[in-house]
Amino acid sequence: MNLRNPFDVRRTRALLAWAASALLLTACALPVVQSSAPPALAVPDHWSSTGGQAQAPAVLPEAPGPWWQQFGDAQLSELITQALAAHTSVRAAREALAQARAQVEVQAASLSPQLGASAQAQRARAANSTGNSFRAGLDAGWELDLFGRGRAAVDAAQADAEATGAALGSAQVSLAAEVAANYMALRGLQARLAIARSNLASQRETLQISHWRLQAGLTSSLVTEQAHAAVEQTAAQIPTLESSLAQTRHALAVLVGQAPAALDGALATVAPVPQAPANLALAIPAQTLRQRPDVRAAEARIRAALARVSQADAARYPSLRISGNLGLSAATLGALTNGASVASALLAGISVPLFDGGAARAQVRVQASALEQARIGYEATVLEALREVEDALVALQGDRERLARLQAAASAAANADLLARQRYQSGLIDFPTVLDTQRTVLAAQDGVASAQASLATDHVRLYKALGGGWLSDTGGTARP
Repeated sequence: MNLRNPFDVRRTRALLAWAASALLLTACALPVVQSSAPPALAVPDHWSSTGGQAQAPAVLPEAPGPWWQQFGDAQLSELITQALAAHTSVRAAREALAQARAQVEVQAASLSPQLGASAQAQRARAANSTGNSFRAGLDAGWELDLFGRGRAAVDAAQADAEATGAALGSAQVSLAAEVAANYMALRGLQARLAIARSNLASQRETLQISHWRLQAGLTSSLVTEQAHAAVEQTAAQIPTLESSLAQTRHALAVLVGQAPAALDGALATVAPVPQAPANLALAIPAQTLRQRPDVRAAEARIRAALARVSQADAARYPSLRISGNLGLSAATLGALTNGASVASALLAGISVPLFDGGAARAQVRVQASALEQARIGYEATVLEALREVEDALVALQGDRERLARLQAAASAAANADLLARQRYQSGLIDFPTVLDTQRTVLAAQDGVASAQASLATDHVRLYKALGGGWLSDTGGTARP
């Protein structure tokens, strides 16, 4: 087609107008796409563990920074910061997000016109003659997105990127919670180890007293052997606690991206188990759950599935592509820049699916089923989030009551142990009573240390269940 010919120009314009009119008329048959909003769930107005009273919409104590700073422990914050920067799960999730964003750019680029350059050199020989030809040109093409198939592909890729970003947030939340839980366990083991050593020292003093009384003829060797057995039983607990302590240090080191023994020196100093503020406020579930990255990801997957439904439906309708080329041809390479002949062409093509055995309609049903699966997955995610919050609240409430009881028991046991030893030294009571009080005080104090670690871990689980501490891919931190 020679576009310098007025007749060819008019014919090309008429062809384009006819194709556009046909496509626009076909567009009237496009179905209405359903809403991308996630399904509405009957979320309760209050947590069951709050006694049936609705909560105020204020979420958590107002404080700058992420949730782990609520514990007021600088070493805990440092460990979590190191883990978020170095752990393999977070690094892999960041790369997955970069890949998803690049895929969005790939899909968006398909909506733009494409331009390419080409060059060709040919040498032909026929009979006794030889001829050369050289050609250089530009080729352009553009498929018009009249029915939104390309735009839907971009929307799907964008929603996938949002889901991947939420997966990064989920990896960050899980990692921070795991570091915090191991740190609480470490401090709890340190406290239990100190308690065992303190009680061992006390029992050794009692053993020494029993030796003196045996030498003085005031008691029998049976009492001395009982005291010795009590000392060995308490001493046997210490290696177990030391092994658990070393293993917890190793776990923390690996979580922050270091060798297992790298933190032995930094974590050798004994410190108390950090506790979260007692006035932990809760938001109503509908507000709280939107902070969770898994809920964000489920919502994004619904949007992606909906966009793919639109993409599959748009594939059933005609497509229009415009292409053209502009080229120079000459017998010699130097003539391409001076005196070359110019050739140009413009083509508008329309492709209309007529019969495919029902494959296009079946593909729409495939994507519609995927959309329904995404909606069901969202419902499951929300219900699981509700369960995690309820479980964390129940555990928190139970461990608070348990800690209060154990602290009262430990105080009473310590007083009983002091009185028993004084009376035993005075010969007013027998030795089995002393042994019983020593076992009781050791068990009560060990229970207090374990309950304090469990209570701190319960706060960590609650913060995680509420979606607190979600870090965006830009490095910002959501309000806990």
